[in-house]
Amino acid sequence: MGLHSHTLSNRTTIATAALLLVWLGAGCASTPKPEPAANLGIYHVGAPDVLAVTILPDPIVTETAVVRPDGLITIQLIGDVQAAGRTPNEIASEVEERIGRYKRGARVTVAVSKAESSTVTVLGEVRTPSRFPIVKLTRVTEALGAVGGPTPFASVSGIRVLRPTPNGTVVQPVDFSAIRDGDMTTDFALQGGDIVYVPPTLLAKIGYVVQQIFFPFQPIIGVSQAAGGTLIAH
Repeated sequence: MGLHSHTLSNRTTIATAALLLVWLGAGCASTPKPEPAANLGIYHVGAPDVLAVTILPDPIVTETAVVRPDGLITIQLIGDVQAAGRTPNEIASEVEERIGRYKRGARVTVAVSKAESSTVTVLGEVRTPSRFPIVKLTRVTEALGAVGGPTPFASVSGIRVLRPTPNGTVVQPVDFSAIRDGDMTTDFALQGGDIVYVPPTLLAKIGYVVQQIFFPFQPIIGVSQAAGGTLIAH
């Protein structure tokens, strides 16, 4: 009886310590607040995206342009235009300026018909964490839907989009509650290399730690999600 009580006491002490560590970690191990990414919701074109170019007024000219490996597209009358790394509006502005020499009062729009330039990754507390190619303009909610949506253990208030840039990784919060209420401001358009991370709730983190302590050899449901939580602070 004494041995059982001593063992139980040790387990309780370990579990209490683990809970305290998780609790403190949740409040103290956060990364510095990133600079806001004002243009995160704007899609940047890459090869081999397919663009729909419309030139007004009458006679209306419509072209389908594929971004080549060298980052260029070809437009009638004006030739090659740099597309990779630019937004559709930036491409449209250059085409409009250059084609104005041949078509008075030209107005140009550029839309992404197929966004095939790269892949996005969805990690954390989602049904099927995975990486998949962007085959069309894809927003955060669409990416979450493609992997089955958040699990019951997800902290939807902590969803983040991580975007690698030449100056480091930009981290932008996603206001999922606002999106559900119809405010789509943070339902960002994703681009190649983006990571959508859905963290576990605090209770889920605690549950994972306790399960590892008492059942260290038992496979943990959502182990990849828990691992993601240790790699990406939020």
